[in-house]
Amino acid sequence: MFENLTEKFDRTFKRLKGQGKLSEKHLKEALREVRLALLEADVNYKVAKQFVTDLAEQAAGEEVRQSLTPGQQVVKIVHQALAELMGGEAAPLELTGRTPFVFMLVGLQGSGKTTTAGKLALYLKELNRKPCLVPADVYRPAAIDQLQTLGKQLGVPVFPATTEMDPVKIAVSALGYAGQQGCDILIVDTAGRLHIDTELMSELEQLKSKLNPHEILLVADAMTGQDAVQVAEAFNQAVELTGIILSKMDGDARGGAALSMRTVTGKPIKFCGIGEKLDALEAFHPDRMASRILGMGDVLSLIEKAEKAFDAEQAEKLQEKLAKDSFTLEDFRDQLQQIKKMGSLEQIMGMLPGMGKMKQLRHLQPDDRELIRIEAIINSMTLQERRNHMIINASRRKRIARGSGTSVQEVNKLIKNYAQMRKMLHKLTKGGKGGIRLPRGGIPLPF
Repeated sequence: MFENLTEKFDRTFKRLKGQGKLSEKHLKEALREVRLALLEADVNYKVAKQFVTDLAEQAAGEEVRQSLTPGQQVVKIVHQALAELMGGEAAPLELTGRTPFVFMLVGLQGSGKTTTAGKLALYLKELNRKPCLVPADVYRPAAIDQLQTLGKQLGVPVFPATTEMDPVKIAVSALGYAGQQGCDILIVDTAGRLHIDTELMSELEQLKSKLNPHEILLVADAMTGQDAVQVAEAFNQAVELTGIILSKMDGDARGGAALSMRTVTGKPIKFCGIGEKLDALEAFHPDRMASRILGMGDVLSLIEKAEKAFDAEQAEKLQEKLAKDSFTLEDFRDQLQQIKKMGSLEQIMGMLPGMGKMKQLRHLQPDDRELIRIEAIINSMTLQERRNHMIINASRRKRIARGSGTSVQEVNKLIKNYAQMRKMLHKLTKGGKGGIRLPRGGIPLPF
């Protein structure tokens, strides 16, 4: 989402870093470019103006003038300022006090509330909580059915509402239902409209009055830019939000909403949706997002994803197999499946420091279908072939290609790359002097 902003910041700071001494002229030009980059990214103009004013004061300070690397010092200041702009620190959900905890999701129609309700339920379930989904949107066709389908996928109870029921009565009845189901969290999916109107806000106010929710979270479509900021202001005035969830952060929008919302509403961004799958919901960390915007990567989030996807016991067994040179194609397929749990290749690459600054990789679109093809090729092999690639002769390769819907050349490429990678990893991980341990994040990909 922040690709264009990242590119513009990178060009600006590269020129600053080339200066042995930072003159007022250079700094003024750089700040002007930063302001233009923010405005082009759809950041609220008042927010952009104040941001640059604050930057100018800090960048003109004694610390920058006396620094041996003034350009890098300015980058550090911009990083801190961006993090502060988005809230400074992560804002976790309110999970203290009486139970069940009630989370109300509000927003316009089409912002992704219902899907986000499912994502939030999975997120909480992985924290060993017991969420219950409540379909309080009786106006949108199939909204209730959609939430019930999500509940079945997640193994989460869904209050049995119908379109004939009153939304407020649904929510109140769901409190008792949650207790019967042994749930400690109620996620209420409220109705939305194509625009803000009195009827919508009146219903939300009634729900708030009856439920007294711990959290009122606005689900805002990050791709709507300035409109999302105006919507956030309106909802905040009506029901007093406790936080924001930015949906569709994986889109190609300019990202200005993410940089403006915290300042305009005064409410923290708590989560961001980074894909369509139910596990594509991330806790929002302002400092990490600032690092991504400035092309510094996000190693902490990458490590968290790896630790979540990879099992420590399996990693130890993998280490032993590599040391004994017994790492098979079957083991490699299992590793691929773990890597897929971490998200798309593009997301993973975006978290690696410096990847966005490499010219040859800047416009590279990693093809996740490559993982699917490799997995299909390995699945088309017999058990013996997966465990001993040396027996795969020409006729077997033809059969594997037909079975996987690929070509013999693709099968050859996989086996060749796998053999080279296995040889290299064995040398690196074998016991004795010079051996290393693999990171928990698994092994490199052979393509």
